[in-house]
Amino acid sequence: MGGREAIVRLFDYTDWANHRILDAALALTVDDFRRDLRGSHGGVRGTLAHLYGAELVWLERFKGVSPSSGPDESEFEDVAALRERWTALEKHRRAWLDSLADDAGGQVVAYRNLKGDAFSSALWPLVQHVANHGSYHRGQVVVLLRQLGVKPPATDLVAFDRERSAARA
Repeated sequence: MGGREAIVRLFDYTDWANHRILDAALALTVDDFRRDLRGSHGGVRGTLAHLYGAELVWLERFKGVSPSSGPDESEFEDVAALRERWTALEKHRRAWLDSLADDAGGQVVAYRNLKGDAFSSALWPLVQHVANHGSYHRGQVVVLLRQLGVKPPATDLVAFDRERSAARA
């Protein structure tokens, strides 16, 4: 169940899809990036900040630290500021991924949620959760981008796999 290779694949996909969404968001004005479109996290900035924050919090949990809060969307003036922080997160996550054993998916992760409640789970289902959570919120951003007149990219896992296979060929 979910060895290192599978974990790396899901985070490679997550990074790829995030890059595509951030690239599309660069077409927005700062005002549109910040605009409250009444989505579950406001607008594009709020939704992407939530997604970034969740990835950051989960990475810390995987490493044995349970943050009590995530970043606030106001920390991100524009897409470039958000991308800069996300790039640092990706590098941090890559170092963690490089340290994983081949059978890491079965490793038990004990953590606290943002309310302080304690939980534990094998790593693999938590990694699946992070990837699924990202897909869900990127889908919301796709709708918001369309509302703002920006053509969104395809971010399906199968598109990632096809692109990756073509690059290897």
